[in-house]
Amino acid sequence: MSKFGKLLLACFLVSCAVTSAYAGGPFGVDKRRVIIEGSTTVLPIAQAAAETFMRQNQETDVTVRGGGSGVGIASLIDKNCDIADSSRSIKEAEIEKAVGNGVSPKAHVVAMDGICLIVNSSNPISALSRKQASDIFTGKISYWSDLGGKTERIVAISRDTSSGTFEAFGILVLEGQKVRPDALMQASNQAVASTVSRTPGAIGYVGLGYLTPEVKALDIDGIKPSKETVLSGQYPVGRPLFMYTNGVPDGVVRDFIDFIKSDEGQKIANEQGFVALK
Repeated sequence: MSKFGKLLLACFLVSCAVTSAYAGGPFGVDKRRVIIEGSTTVLPIAQAAAETFMRQNQETDVTVRGGGSGVGIASLIDKNCDIADSSRSIKEAEIEKAVGNGVSPKAHVVAMDGICLIVNSSNPISALSRKQASDIFTGKISYWSDLGGKTERIVAISRDTSSGTFEAFGILVLEGQKVRPDALMQASNQAVASTVSRTPGAIGYVGLGYLTPEVKALDIDGIKPSKETVLSGQYPVGRPLFMYTNGVPDGVVRDFIDFIKSDEGQKIANEQGFVALK
């Protein structure tokens, strides 16, 4: 090959390398692109915030995907996203795996939430204790008549195992017990709410932001699920919502996290039905 040909080839290879790094993806050179993945509970906050953030920063591209808290954290560990949405704290095993892969997960609390028990709107039951809820979801109680309701079989609707809501519910309500084997496992909060709304006898659990007139929210231990009771700490099934980054964020990832925590970002969280931090 001539010297001129070699020079052209070298220029071509350099050009490809620069283009690849610029198109980049997470942790790449292109600081204008942010990929967010994970919790379907945090999803409405992330989507609404991303839309506003991109309007204000038109050179940025923020992609938001669901999949569940476990999926988001795994994606961050594998360096496939910049921000992992999670409705639970990261596990010790996940931290160890992250460190082994050169990732240092940093938690950012972006809002508060309450896990709400919901039933079909035809159900006369309006309140349960955590013990009763636990007995339902572990299979000890299978008929609403055992709780003073209709002579109707209980249909338990649960989140799937990749969900942070599933994990939090298991800790806060089930106290580590397993969900009944006949529970219908759903991949998102919306799927739980939708299934409960069209299934007589159904009971499920969703984040506060997913309460709609199509389902009936139950009091737990005598406390109504609301922004006020979650913020005050009265509601017994409250929890923080997280966004995780690889270490202290910089560039546009830092700007997005700062936006979420700002007054404007917290207003968005509030508008989506969650509990703002300020």
